[in-house]
Amino acid sequence: MTTLEEAAFAGDEAAFADLAGRHRRELHVHCYRMLASYDDAEDAVQETLLRAWRSRDQYDGRTYFRAWLYRIATNVCLDVTRRQTRRSSSPGDMAWLQPYPDRLLDEIAPPADQPDAVAVDRETIELTFLIALQALPARQRAALIARDVLGWSASETAGLLETSVAAANSALQRARVTMQQRLPARRSDWSAPRPTAEEREVLDRFIDAHQRCDAAAAIAIAAEDLRISMPPDQLTFDGLAACLPLFERGMGPKRDGEWKLVPTSANRLPAAASYLMRPGDTVWRAFKLDVLWVSDHKIVEITTFGYSRFPAFGLPDRLTP
Repeated sequence: MTTLEEAAFAGDEAAFADLAGRHRRELHVHCYRMLASYDDAEDAVQETLLRAWRSRDQYDGRTYFRAWLYRIATNVCLDVTRRQTRRSSSPGDMAWLQPYPDRLLDEIAPPADQPDAVAVDRETIELTFLIALQALPARQRAALIARDVLGWSASETAGLLETSVAAANSALQRARVTMQQRLPARRSDWSAPRPTAEEREVLDRFIDAHQRCDAAAAIAIAAEDLRISMPPDQLTFDGLAACLPLFERGMGPKRDGEWKLVPTSANRLPAAASYLMRPGDTVWRAFKLDVLWVSDHKIVEITTFGYSRFPAFGLPDRLTP
């Protein structure tokens, strides 16, 4: 043990908070993958750190402290999943889905010389991947995250799940089969670690069309198979024809006001924070967050969230002229 670890496990609460706090952000991302909710992940991390402090006398010093925290965090998430009946394997029912700000992911982006740092690449944090993860039984989800996201060994994963290596491998294989069935083939295109120049260009056009209230310009960058979903309202629109009324409602003559959009990114995808100035108002007020999935210079999917997570993105609640 290091001197800090010795002090922490001797009962020095400040030392323990310092030691555990160094892993807080990556634990948050781990819990977010398990639960697909930023808020639930926040609660899970708080519970993880509390359990760790209370059970510090059970830490034998042979296991890496980080791995010990991950085991506790995984058990917390398994408990959360068991308690909550709202978890569903249907993507349209994922009312709890929330975006994750890229600026916070960047805080733990693994340096090249630290291959064991938590992975935050697009393949493992993109919304479609998270939705597919939620279709897995919780223990299979944990096994897949440990092996295919964190890069843990079979024995480490078995320790995480407190089961045998054979049982952990079986859970992993079943999870991989389900994920292959649920993930789209075009996931192979998610090689860029963060939004590409093409995606940023499409995002700029998306923002420009909204600020000019030009529905035709917005439609011009939309794919024919465009899908728009709106958690937590569980509203989904499939196909450009079904989405056209939304563009007209937001940018047509009967719109609610004028738009101002701020570019950002979430889950390693381009995103736009929308602010609305209603008639008679003097400021633009936070309204929604659109996360875009772009392919071949077209928007193929928009996931629209409310503005409750704006503070996590470092965004204000209003913009002044």
